[in-house]
Amino acid sequence: MQRICFQLNVRPDRINEYVERHANVWPDMRQALHDTGWNNYSLFLQPDGTLIGYLETDDFEAAQAKMAMTEVNERWQREMGDFFVELAGSAPDTSISPIREIFHVD
Repeated sequence: MQRICFQLNVRPDRINEYVERHANVWPDMRQALHDTGWNNYSLFLQPDGTLIGYLETDDFEAAQAKMAMTEVNERWQREMGDFFVELAGSAPDTSISPIREIFHVD
């Protein structure tokens, strides 16, 4: 099992709306995350817009590829893209760069 952690930056003027959107994630998006192997997925948001994501998956590259093939992900990424700083036109999910894990304890 891979543990993946990543960081993105939400635009400070969009934080409240970003939080509201995640209070009501579409049921078909939740299902797609489950079906494509995005397990134990969490997002954490600092007041300055620093977003930390965490998930567990058997194969992160395969999970990303499967998710990219879903119609719901295409819609979700299109809606979420404007919330982030410095994506240079990329979708948020393709801008994920895993942070290296240096310590873990069960």
